[in-house]
Amino acid sequence: MNFYIASSFQNKQHVQVIATELKNRGYKLTYDWTKNEKAVTLDDLASIGEAELEAVKKADFLIVLLPGGKGAHVELGIALGRDIPVYLFNGDGFHSSEASSFYYTNGVTRVEDSHEKLIQIIVENHGFST
Repeated sequence: MNFYIASSFQNKQHVQVIATELKNRGYKLTYDWTKNEKAVTLDDLASIGEAELEAVKKADFLIVLLPGGKGAHVELGIALGRDIPVYLFNGDGFHSSEASSFYYTNGVTRVEDSHEKLIQIIVENHGFST
């Protein structure tokens, strides 16, 4: 089962921890953007954008780790438009002043608390419990 994690560079280490835990359970990461440097040219942006677009399309589910930037929210929209289940994670909880209406649409599972809880919910919904 394939997954992709959308987030911002400030969450890079947290993304890597979650990705490793899922890969250790048999899931496959469709693209590891944490290995990239921040894009500085338009060609860099195009290349990364294409890779991330394909990664979301190949995913069986998407994790959005908040806070996320513009790209994470675009990836959320791609997943919703393609009926790909989304797990929206915010360890600090969800507050209406910072939330998007899309966080509350069908296909989005909001998870608070810990990344262990996130992993537990994904395993319950998508199998693999190694």
